[in-house]
Amino acid sequence: MDHRGVGLRGAEEIRNVGVVKNEVMIQIGAVASASASDGRTRDRVAQLLLERGSATAAELGAELGLSPAAIRKHLDAMLADQLVETREVRNTGPRGRGRPAKAFALTTAAREDLNPHLYDGIATAALRWIEQHHGPEAVTAFASSQVVALEERCRAALLEAGDDPIARAEALAEALTAEGYAANATVIASGGQLCQHSCPVAHVAAEFPQLCDAETAVISRLIGTHVQRLATIAHGDRVCTTHIPAPTRVTPATTVRTDT
Repeated sequence: MDHRGVGLRGAEEIRNVGVVKNEVMIQIGAVASASASDGRTRDRVAQLLLERGSATAAELGAELGLSPAAIRKHLDAMLADQLVETREVRNTGPRGRGRPAKAFALTTAAREDLNPHLYDGIATAALRWIEQHHGPEAVTAFASSQVVALEERCRAALLEAGDDPIARAEALAEALTAEGYAANATVIASGGQLCQHSCPVAHVAAEFPQLCDAETAVISRLIGTHVQRLATIAHGDRVCTTHIPAPTRVTPATTVRTDT
């Protein structure tokens, strides 16, 4: 038997195995890199949806610089993982051909993952104890005391907003976003609307609405006008929505002359 031939073939096989192994490792690395990139993109999609409440695939793709096919791939994956859900977009203009556009929104579970409600259990237990031993008025007083610091920080952010309630609402939305509320303000026909897409105390406020009432009072004082809460995350809505009425404009009285 020629052992030299066997040895040469063995060396060649070892080299071939090494080449295959390197190719496999490169492929694994590429897959891992692509997976990490996908994860980062989906994190950005989730953050946008948290801030906006909902958005269409076209809006998300334009914001992230992704093609329709690319954004659809991410949204399909997030739908499969129950991170997002769809809803039909209201079309206020003439209805065109084709199916209605769909908007995407985070599921409740996904919102909670992005803003974990830590210490909810002990906070709820504490408020139950306060209510049991001191009555609901004590819970109201406690809730009011908890938003004092928030109001002071937001008031400082509104110093240059002027007196217009809508302008103040826009400045307040920025301040609340910095506090973790993912807020935005929009102008509507009847005035303005302040939307908060995240609520750090939603689980506790579901049982103790005094927390929502105290927050609404802060919004009213900061904007400088009466406001109305239309929806809250604590009560199962997707967004905390506060209506800000348009400023009342006084029409100068006209003098009617009469000839005598």
